Amino acid sequence: MSSINLIDSFQEFKDFKNIDRPTVISVLEEVFRSMLRKRFGTDENCDIIVNPDNGDLEIWRTRTVMEDGFSEDDDLEIELLEVHKIDPDLEVGDDFIEQITLESFGRRAILAARQTLVSKILELEKDEIFKNYKDRVGEIVTGEVYQVWKKETLVLDDEGNELILPKTEQIPADYFKKGDSVRAVVYKVEMLNSNPRIIISRTAPEFLQRLFELEVPEIFDGLITIKNIVREPGERAKVAVESYDDRIDPVGACVGMKGSRIHGIVRELRNENIDVINFTSNISLYIQRALSPAKITSIKLDDETMRAAVYLKPDQVSLAIGRGGHNIKLAGKLTGYEIDVYRESNEEEEDVDLEEFSDEIEGWIIDEFKKIGLDTAKSVIALTVTELVKRTDLEEETVEEVLGILRSEFE
Repeated sequence: MSSINLIDSFQEFKDFKNIDRPTVISVLEEVFRSMLRKRFGTDENCDIIVNPDNGDLEIWRTRTVMEDGFSEDDDLEIELLEVHKIDPDLEVGDDFIEQITLESFGRRAILAARQTLVSKILELEKDEIFKNYKDRVGEIVTGEVYQVWKKETLVLDDEGNELILPKTEQIPADYFKKGDSVRAVVYKVEMLNSNPRIIISRTAPEFLQRLFELEVPEIFDGLITIKNIVREPGERAKVAVESYDDRIDPVGACVGMKGSRIHGIVRELRNENIDVINFTSNISLYIQRALSPAKITSIKLDDETMRAAVYLKPDQVSLAIGRGGHNIKLAGKLTGYEIDVYRESNEEEEDVDLEEFSDEIEGWIIDEFKKIGLDTAKSVIALTVTELVKRTDLEEETVEEVLGILRSEFE
């Protein structure tokens, strides 16, 4: 039988990911129709029959038999004298059907068609990968590290698709080498020069949310809702949760017996400190919970400017601010309020409000100290230069100058 067997071609295309055989056949048919148009000027009178089971393909061309000298288009018509050389039984008006063999196109046309087919399949593969991952943004994926560069890491998923984990999307304590297994969330999918670029992230809040959904069945089932997540990757995170079922303690369910549920998440995030708190629409209470483990004495809210003045006992200030200021910064992000911490003064203790030094110290510098809960001279003096530089946005020289002014007050 004069047919084109494509089983070998299908074997060659089997390594293409995400492309099923019917799609390959459809592309193949279009490639041959393009060849027919180039050779005959049209493919309207041609039928391409593909057998998807064994890869056989046949091309049949139909032309109308015309009286000698009356054919106006040799691509659609054939004269009686010519057709009788092949089939003497045909008459004027009959359809002359002939099979077109692959060999008749010529070697050059066949090689060009093969290249076109490969190119089209590659395009389809890229489109499929893009569409697949575009729908998976926010999902957790697991892959294997294939190559580590200075600014990003190349990860391959189970199907060999390339995923990019930029350094900026890695937890500071992350260290990967080739062959390591990596879990991350699909963060962004884009087309770059016709190639899909899939960015994954381990620092996005969505990654922490998906980890909670995996570890806490009540969240996955919708019995507990995560209202908000804020993170300083690798340092600290705060997760506000709520349950609509009074019988369920959302915080307890998330933490698990003796921390069994949250320990796995903490390990995955390189020992990131995770605070799980009960969400509430009572802003004062919400801020109080967000500043945990510090215990607050009182709060004054300014809803217009979205600021909260929080008053604490001296021994609670450092707890509220947290190491590197992470606790107060995340509490502000979680609640949406800018939080100012104030130390409750002891009337018996002689101290001076920082505002008293406004003639010698510029107002914006005083504000920098107030932001971290230092509103009196002694509260500033109690800390070292290194600690003050780390907690504020002030230069070391400025801090030393301020300390000199404040200390002279008590000499």
